[in-house]
Amino acid sequence: MDQPDHVRALVPAALKTSLSRRAFLGGTAALGAGALLAACSSSSGGGGKGSAGLNIYTWGEYDDPAVLTDFTAAKGPKLTVDSYGSNPEMIAKLSAAKGTTGYDICVPTHSYVKQMASSGLLAELDHTKLPNMKNLSPKVVDTTFDPGNKYSVCKDWGSTGYVYDTTVIKRELTSWADFLDAAQKEASGSMSLLEDQGEVSFTYFYANGIPENTTDPAHIAAYRSFIIDKIAPHVQAFESSTNASISSSARTLIHCWNGDARLGILANSDPNRYKWVWPSEGANLWQDNWAILKGAPHEDAAYDFINYVLDPTVSLKELTYIGYNTGIVGIEEAATKAGIKRPDLVFINDAIMSKLTYSEMTSAEGTIIGIYDELKAAAGK
Repeated sequence: MDQPDHVRALVPAALKTSLSRRAFLGGTAALGAGALLAACSSSSGGGGKGSAGLNIYTWGEYDDPAVLTDFTAAKGPKLTVDSYGSNPEMIAKLSAAKGTTGYDICVPTHSYVKQMASSGLLAELDHTKLPNMKNLSPKVVDTTFDPGNKYSVCKDWGSTGYVYDTTVIKRELTSWADFLDAAQKEASGSMSLLEDQGEVSFTYFYANGIPENTTDPAHIAAYRSFIIDKIAPHVQAFESSTNASISSSARTLIHCWNGDARLGILANSDPNRYKWVWPSEGANLWQDNWAILKGAPHEDAAYDFINYVLDPTVSLKELTYIGYNTGIVGIEEAATKAGIKRPDLVFINDAIMSKLTYSEMTSAEGTIIGIYDELKAAAGK
């Protein structure tokens, strides 16, 4: 089966088990029924400067196929969508290529925008070419990680919590402290942690009243001792995408992002089996962002695409597909009117929002990564 001429998806075979934000489902999943995934090596790039089209480098299965095909129908550029499994992987590839990948757009998470900008990877945005930025909520613009939206524009945002199997864990869990306790008890040997070094550390920091961006050596040493000695023996798996595990009732306790939790719960034959928890202590707040790469071969098309997806009608299609808030003014009301399922797992109320914190890249990042590597090596032993 050939791919449609207007949309081409490139997903490195090595990433099929590690794509984040939405699960890689195999077959034609990444672009729905409209396109067939073609495997390629991770060194492959988009089209060069002489090609007509638009080349997007993003997370797997992270856009509504209808939005991609509708954009081509409306605006003309053929799309190539290439996928990565983590921000560091994306940055490493772009840095090594030194502007020769042919990519036009990438989708960094908030904490990496400043690093990419200072490394000369991102173009400064011309806001006159993005008139639909006016549709974005004040909550997602002029952020601490990109004042004035100099380099990036909100794609969507969410937070982190967990789900637990109520047929196994009979008590009510409400906090990170409960999560860590259940991991050592009812869920021992049947629990997973996110394949994200920072998110794992935040479970301990929040449970113990420690700021998530701490660099205090004593806090970090205490985290290492706890996570290696108390949690590692009980961990069954590390997952970057969790909706498949939730939908198949694979584990008792699952650390996850809210959008993935929603997809898994809705796909489960018993949608009441798993309960989602917004932890009472607070959690990480992340925002993924559209950004245009410096030297983008199809810069005008890149502006056209980003502006296109910031249209409220298009944004609603995106939200319905990916299950994350797109930050457009009035999107919650529009989604509710459209009858979206489980809006409580998409839209975060003010009480919960007041406890969420943007993660930052700190001087302790290398140590946190090292502890995570130790944790993975010790898991299940």
